[in-house]
Amino acid sequence: MTAKRPTPRGAAPLLAAALAPFLPPGPLPVRLVAWDGSTAGPSDAPTVVVRTPRALRRMLWQPGELGLAEAYVAGDIDTEGDLRTSLGHVRQSLGEQAAARPRPRDLARAGLTALTLGAAGLRPAQPAAPRASLRGRLHIEARDRAAISHHYDLSNAFYELLLDESMAYSCAYWTRPEDPGYTLADAQRDKLELICRKLGLQKGMRLLDIGCGWGALAVYAARVHGVHVTAVTLSGEQAAHVRARVHGEGLDDLVEVEQRHYRQISGGGYDAVTAIEMGEHVGDTAYPLFATRLHQLLRPRGRLLVQQMSRGAVAPGGGPFIEKYIAPDMHMRPLADTLSLLEAAGFETRSTESLREHYVRTIDAWHRTLEERWSEFTSLVGEPTARVWRLYLVGSSLTFAQHRMGVDQILAVHTDRLGRTAMPATPAHWYAGRTGA
Repeated sequence: MTAKRPTPRGAAPLLAAALAPFLPPGPLPVRLVAWDGSTAGPSDAPTVVVRTPRALRRMLWQPGELGLAEAYVAGDIDTEGDLRTSLGHVRQSLGEQAAARPRPRDLARAGLTALTLGAAGLRPAQPAAPRASLRGRLHIEARDRAAISHHYDLSNAFYELLLDESMAYSCAYWTRPEDPGYTLADAQRDKLELICRKLGLQKGMRLLDIGCGWGALAVYAARVHGVHVTAVTLSGEQAAHVRARVHGEGLDDLVEVEQRHYRQISGGGYDAVTAIEMGEHVGDTAYPLFATRLHQLLRPRGRLLVQQMSRGAVAPGGGPFIEKYIAPDMHMRPLADTLSLLEAAGFETRSTESLREHYVRTIDAWHRTLEERWSEFTSLVGEPTARVWRLYLVGSSLTFAQHRMGVDQILAVHTDRLGRTAMPATPAHWYAGRTGA
């Protein structure tokens, strides 16, 4: 047990005074409750509980977002009530104001406060949650494999708890969000059907699904539309799951699963190619090669559908916490930049559709599942990892809701040498009811 260190004013007021130079002018955006029972900040603001001086020590050793996130993951700080409400309030309170640059005397005062509160000491141990540690040059195949494994090989059991029965781990398409009987599973089916319609899939066609996840699209396209699918993933856990799923549904003659890097995909002449929230893992410098490879894999008049996260022109996307604990080496760019790269590779863009609000609903559904089945998640992966995912899902929902990130479906076509596309005259069929099963 950490011994309480008495202070003349209480720990919370000292913490608030030390934080002030690092925040925009105005009242503290939260109510602080410290380990000694003292409080500071507006009584009607969300409450942040600082359980131990170790929280401050973490932030001294690792200032900024990552130190604060690790303090939460380790349980050194917590919030009272809903985490999303608390983080949303803080973001709204701070707005777009820039924090003042701390002066040397402010930094010295913060250090003295830490010493007074007993926060000085050796660097705390990292939280007991998997943290990425990648080696090698960015986006070489071995490093890409390790990055994918960190995120997607957590365990199939974990994702089976989190996701709906389709095992789709990407933005759903909520056609009836006001209907209380309409579920995440319905929205994921509507997304899969929309993709198939945009691609014009028909029985006997060949679909290449790069970054196939746990096989949601591959299985749906084969079962509902009679398409021959080559499903590609770098994740061993995913490949094993998809193979078992395909066999269990009797689709072995329609779906082939390959565990390989996109650079190692052989053949070509596909009628359609998909990359559903896989392009974020490709990297900035490698994306032109990726786009060129997509073009080479398609037959003339074949269609490409990319569903991919984007960021604003000045929004950073990702961040230290995401990089270390969730999805290392991810890269997002503004939508216009991705379109330029695809067109430079020879594609003609035929449609873009923003799904940003759809992602807020999707992430919130995953978050509800996490909270409703919290004891199952903590039994499976431990509380620190469950807290990583709570923070990740809550932060991601706010990021999309506040338009700091987006997600888009891009439909492009490999025109033939005469410029023909075989595209329908209008996209009306894409949205005319839902016939998928």
